[in-house]
Amino acid sequence: MVTVAAPQAAQPGPVVLTIDHLVKDFDGVRAVDAVSLTIHKGEIFALLGSSGCGKSTLLRMLAGFETPTSGSIVLNGIDMGGVPPYQRPVNMMFQSYALFPHLSVWDNIAFGLRRDGMPRDQVGERVEAMLAMVQLGAFARRRPHQLSGGQQQRVALARSLAKQPQLLLLDEPLGALDKKLREQTQLELVNIIEQVGVTCVMVTHDQEEAMSMATRIAVMSEGRILQVGKPDDIYETPNCRFVAGFVGNINLFSGSVVEDEPDHVVIESPQAMHYIGHGISGTLGMAAMVGVRPEKIALGRSAPKVADGYVALNSVCGTVVDWAYLGSHSVYHIKLADGMIVKASVANRARHGEHVQLGDTVYASWDAGDAVVLTQ
Repeated sequence: MVTVAAPQAAQPGPVVLTIDHLVKDFDGVRAVDAVSLTIHKGEIFALLGSSGCGKSTLLRMLAGFETPTSGSIVLNGIDMGGVPPYQRPVNMMFQSYALFPHLSVWDNIAFGLRRDGMPRDQVGERVEAMLAMVQLGAFARRRPHQLSGGQQQRVALARSLAKQPQLLLLDEPLGALDKKLREQTQLELVNIIEQVGVTCVMVTHDQEEAMSMATRIAVMSEGRILQVGKPDDIYETPNCRFVAGFVGNINLFSGSVVEDEPDHVVIESPQAMHYIGHGISGTLGMAAMVGVRPEKIALGRSAPKVADGYVALNSVCGTVVDWAYLGSHSVYHIKLADGMIVKASVANRARHGEHVQLGDTVYASWDAGDAVVLTQ
């Protein structure tokens, strides 16, 4: 189950970054395939996808480390084509943080400012401001190996922001942290980025990280952008089977349209009749898939009431063959008559009480507004 808690901008700012039909080939293999995006000022924009989908290559082209095969990158009205990395108003924070082990925290943050020839007093003011922002003033004279992973991450962020870039690039920014520390650091990182007001593009394969940090997400697969939207849009209304399955868990029922009206659609699958509370402008008989998130499903030992003439309307019956107690909720695996496994996530609201047991026959049901129709 994914927790949607991402920051939401009230109104999008002006466009800062325009990516137009960007392509990158490596020895005849297309790593990035005609990607077009517009990113607004102050956004934290996540490129989400599995390993090898092209998201890191896209980030490296934004930084200038890779040259596009074709297409353009325009940052604040300036075409970045041919502009070397060191001349771009862009800073990139790597997963490994790439801190200098022989330098103190203070000197790591000051490094880029000194290379740019900033006067000493201004360097001092900027570094102290960065240290205060990431709450590491007391650690200024320590070396990186004397810091925790979360502290190193904040040093790397402070160094990236010290030069006040127009665009901040984050490559798996929390990938080096353990799960608990990663969850704690996500909101800290978002708060710092929002405090500075910098526009940010981040790469991650972790759906929860993208959902909790980004204002918008682009889901990538095989070099292409499949869907762009706010976290709740991506999760609640995926536009294709890949996005539905990649972002969170979902139960997918293959079927065909038997009724399509402006206010509802009915899809028949081998397991059930699915009533969806909106139309899809499809055609009778067309193939369609119904997706239902596990947390939308209710379990009961008795059959739901018959509605609209459909005995199995938005309901399936099966046997509990597996379950996992996860503290806040339990996940049940229900095997249907045809062998399909349906997952249901049920909140553990009471400390004690009667629970569904292995081997029980149960009915899994959901509301008309809780399913999504996928036609591709």
